[in-house]
Amino acid sequence: MIRSSAIHAAGCYTLDPVAKGQRIVEYDGPRMAKEVADARYANRFVTYLFGVGEDDMVIDGFGAAMFMNHCCSPNCETEEVNDRIYVVALRNISAGEELTYEYNLYDSDEATQDCYCGAPNCRGTMFAQAEVERRNALARKKSAAKPPLIA
Repeated sequence: MIRSSAIHAAGCYTLDPVAKGQRIVEYDGPRMAKEVADARYANRFVTYLFGVGEDDMVIDGFGAAMFMNHCCSPNCETEEVNDRIYVVALRNISAGEELTYEYNLYDSDEATQDCYCGAPNCRGTMFAQAEVERRNALARKKSAAKPPLIA
């Protein structure tokens, strides 16, 4: 069921209990090259793109999975099988719980991707840890390359 979420606008909730390891939904929609999606959505505030495969392809999400919010303590994770993306339960999930997974965003033009999940271990970002480290390294490199200020 799709309804209001304390995390972000709308969220996806289960009506029935879900067993650990159970596939819940497939993240599905039209597929396109990332560069095509970047051009198509250049001026859009919200997109539902999900990287898939090794060929710089994305799924332009459509369906219940697009309403699943990011959480730093998720109850689900994504699993790629034969270039298909499934959302799978990380633990037993009770009826009525919001379904969440870590987005692990990367390669974004946005300066930040703030997280508002409210989990005790919230990292404050929806970026993947590797992306955070990459951005920090770039910032350090850029800072070191600046000429000293002349007084």
